[in-house]
Parts: sequence; C-alpha cells; structure tokens
Amino acid sequence: MISNAIVWDPSLGIDLGFFTLRYYSMMYVIAFALGWYIIKKMFAHENISEEKLDPLFLYTVIATLLGARLGHVFFYQSELIFEDPLSILLPARFNPEFEFTGFQGLASHGAAIGIILAMYLYSKKILKKPMLFILDRIVLPVAIGGVFIRIGNFINSEIIGKPTFSDYGVIFAQLGENFPRHPAQLYEAGCYVIVFIILSYLYWSTNSKEKLGFIFGAFLVMLWSVRFMVEFVKEAQVDQRAEWALNTGQWLSLPFIAIGLLLIVRAQQQFSKN
Repeated sequence: MISNAIVWDPSLGIDLGFFTLRYYSMMYVIAFALGWYIIKKMFAHENISEEKLDPLFLYTVIATLLGARLGHVFFYQSELIFEDPLSILLPARFNPEFEFTGFQGLASHGAAIGIILAMYLYSKKILKKPMLFILDRIVLPVAIGGVFIRIGNFINSEIIGKPTFSDYGVIFAQLGENFPRHPAQLYEAGCYVIVFIILSYLYWSTNSKEKLGFIFGAFLVMLWSVRFMVEFVKEAQVDQRAEWALNTGQWLSLPFIAIGLLLIVRAQQQFSKN
C-alpha cells in the first residue's frame, strides 16, 4: 500500500441521463469565457470598440480547436490521414468500426499556430492594427486558458507523467495502474498561472504594451520553456519516439522560444529608437 500517493479516479463528467457533460469540455468553456472577459476588459481600457470583440472570440475559438486538432494529427497521429480521415474533424471513429468518441487529440503547438494565423486575419480584416498588437493582448487569455486545459487533461488521466519510482505522486486508477506518476498536467497548469501573472504585470503595470511584440515574445519564451521543461517528466505521446533525447513536444517548443527571444530584442530596439 502506497500511503503517500494520491489515487485519482474521478468520473469523467456529469451524467444528465440523455447526455454526459464531460469535465474536459467544461474546462474549455471556462477557458474561453474567462478569455473573453479578460479581452473585454483590455479593449475597454484601450477604448477599442466592443463591436470588434465578438469577431475576435469567433476567430480564436475556431483557430484554437481546428489548429489543435490538425496539429495533433500532423505531429502525433498522422496515420489517421490515410486510415480514418473522417475522424480528424468529426467526433467519432469510423475504422475499424463506428464509435462516438467525442473530440480527442488536441495539440497545443497546433493551437498556437492556428491562433497566430487567425490573429493575422483578424488584425487585417477587423482590427486594422498590426498583428503583433493583438498578439500582445491575446496571450493573456491564452495563458490562463492553458491552466484549465491542463486541468482537463488531469481529469481525463491523459498526457500523463512518468513513474516517480517513489511513494509520492498520483496513481491514475482509470489507467488500471497501481503505481504513482508525476502529475505533469498539474505542474504545467501551475506554471501557466505564473506565466499569466507575469504577463498581466507587464500589460497593466509597465510600458511593455507600447513595445510592439514584446509581451507576445515574453509569452512565447515563458510558456514554451515551461512546456520544454515539463516534458522531461512526461511520457512520450508517440511510443516510437520514446527513446529520442528530446521528445516531439520539446523539439516543437524550441522554434517558439527562439522566435520569442527575437521578438523581445526587436521590440526593445525599436522602442529605444522612438
């Protein structure tokens, strides 16, 4: 009997009789609702019309879900393109037999790419400001949203950590295990809270928002550095890549960190010239 480990065996949702409201889906709803509130407050602070808020919400939701799903397929499960293409965008599996699965398999790197592309379109068609202007602001709700997504992963017992080989950790009973693992999802969620606090300080208490691209660059460096470090205690999401020195998530994080550093330097240099 492992006395110091937490046994994690929650229900996956609230059974309404005709439908199960999954906690994971609820975490997405909370993330988007909180993000909308934060952006609304920021727009009001900068006297930006609320008419431009609803399109931003729509762009962000579609880009996040579509980018995350396509990113997962491209980076982690590319065999679906040939074996079960309908399951890529539909909440069901069709091969080898039909099964309603809900939307499963979402990659944060894909979501990041999707959001960046969506913000380009939004800034050009709706906001009429440089893309980096909206990216400097959208990263605050994205950071806090990441907290709830990782909590949802923890509830689902997915994106699990490696065994702790000690009396401490979390036993994911839903996986049929009796040994503790690192709660990597909670490590990541806690770090994202810190990222959000720092970004909020930069926006509300400094002149960083006047340095175009600075806050976005800081977000890229901090968030993907967190992801890079936490990956060391995560199980590989693709078994065939388990022996890699760096896993897929880490290799995908490095370009984001590099771009973030370049944006910070560029923003600081341009601000100094003005």
